[in-house]
Amino acid sequence: MSTDPDLFRLETDRLVIRPFVRDDLDAIHPILNAAFGEESRADRQEWLDWAVINYAALARLRQPPYGDRAVGLKATDTLIGAVGLVPSFGPFDTLPYFRGRSTGSPTGLFTPQMGLFWVIGEPYHGHGYATEAARAVIDFAFTHLRLRRIVATTEYANSRSIAVMQRLGMDIQRNPEPTPLWFQVIGILDNPAVSQNAM
Repeated sequence: MSTDPDLFRLETDRLVIRPFVRDDLDAIHPILNAAFGEESRADRQEWLDWAVINYAALARLRQPPYGDRAVGLKATDTLIGAVGLVPSFGPFDTLPYFRGRSTGSPTGLFTPQMGLFWVIGEPYHGHGYATEAARAVIDFAFTHLRLRRIVATTEYANSRSIAVMQRLGMDIQRNPEPTPLWFQVIGILDNPAVSQNAM
């Protein structure tokens, strides 16, 4: 696994996925506020400073390149959202996908998975940008990081994110328990090499 942060600069037909820089605050602040609720500019600046420092810190520690990357339009260099890899920590063994791969009973205990995150600004919804950016990150994770599987989580009401999961070919699972609230719908995608090796 290569942890070089410069490798995690991706291009698709329409998008550039790159590390955030501190000058991105004005563009990303309203996008994140609209998607996740209001935060002060100072709090968002603190998050952005941490994100920028985190790229090099994780690489030095030879850790996976967790964190958000900026999503920009290639044609105009306009920042339209974020995508990235995050630690996803939840009761995965309660899901049918994992129960079918385990010989033990579900414990409901939390275990880690590699999570996929995306957010696209509202003016850019409906153009397939979230799917395009997420697919690029998945390809990077499976090819360069040699990741076994990737997951994404959302709420029942987030039909847009569920639709992205479906377009990505994820196995859509529903948490049989009422909590945690952010663990209601879970998309799971195995590295294609897993199914090829199973043949």
